[in-house]
Amino acid sequence: MKVLVVYCHPSKTSFTYRVYEKFLKGLQDAGHEVTISDLYEMDFKTDLSEEEYLRETYYRAELPVAEDVKAEQEKIQTSDAIAFIYPIFWTEAPAKLVGWFDRVWSTGFAYAPNPEMKVLDKALFIACAGKSLESLEETGEKSAMETVMLGDRIRTRAIEKQMVIFDNITHWNEELGEATEPVHLQKAYELGKSFCGDKSKGESIIIER
Repeated sequence: MKVLVVYCHPSKTSFTYRVYEKFLKGLQDAGHEVTISDLYEMDFKTDLSEEEYLRETYYRAELPVAEDVKAEQEKIQTSDAIAFIYPIFWTEAPAKLVGWFDRVWSTGFAYAPNPEMKVLDKALFIACAGKSLESLEETGEKSAMETVMLGDRIRTRAIEKQMVIFDNITHWNEELGEATEPVHLQKAYELGKSFCGDKSKGESIIIER
């Protein structure tokens, strides 16, 4: 299985980075072939240019797309599944990941006319939150995030889609964070290990940025 991992966090000392490492280890142990887009490492451009805006607004799919966007689209087209790993900022992904969708989900690729994007076997979102899952459910934030990511951005672009939220990771309560972190990290590994089936071939992970 070829898996594209889109990782988005500005710090390599973060809990989200440790989740990312565990998930990759699970994928590797399961024998999946992995391509990585580390958006901060790549310094991926997030803002639409005027040319891109006009292309999207008027559905001018015949116009060329930027080379960095084309590269991301090619990664998708050569993958079977995709996973996103990121922290939750104000009930959303970081601006860099939102901008990735703004630019990569282009007309003629991800939507009309005649979108060329392949239907992926699976799309997984792993989001890290400071709040508790109960709080996110009570306020409707969890439902809102699922609607945006699974309902709008993925929609029918993947056969199977899932969002997993690792909660209670906050510096406001270090004791709670220390208690929940090992459980979440084990879960991250298991998600990678069982992602679209365990191939168990022990193949080397392929990393591209």
